[in-house]
Amino acid sequence: MVEHLTDLLVLAIHFQKFLALAASLEHLSVTTGNKKAQVLAETLDEATGLFLDNDKSPMRNAGELDNRGSHFYIALYWANALANQTKDAELAETFKKLAADLTANENQIISELNGSQGHAIDLGGYYHPDNTKITEAMRPSHTFNNALSQIAINA
Repeated sequence: MVEHLTDLLVLAIHFQKFLALAASLEHLSVTTGNKKAQVLAETLDEATGLFLDNDKSPMRNAGELDNRGSHFYIALYWANALANQTKDAELAETFKKLAADLTANENQIISELNGSQGHAIDLGGYYHPDNTKITEAMRPSHTFNNALSQIAINA
């Protein structure tokens, strides 16, 4: 019973940040008239629904989906929702390639993320860790990193 309650608590904590971001984007849209922010909010809500429907919450065992994998699925679902929406053609075009890349490489990305689990990681120190080593540990999928870097370059 305690294990199930712990799982629910982890899910609630993990999930609330996506809801808060969507609410913040919606607030931005309402207070500033920023229509892109409204599209971002609506599509993030859609992505969050798919995340829940497809049960992509983090698991508790090494080699299974962790927070990094869950965040990949939010990125995948959000990019697809943005690419497929019809309220803002510029946003749709901006996210079309990312959505296609993430969809095509889903298995490879999840394999890279899950394969990085279950072993000790040298962060270069406890009080003064090495930022490069932290980045490598927290972003272990080169395929995912490359796809995300393209959106930053094209934005």
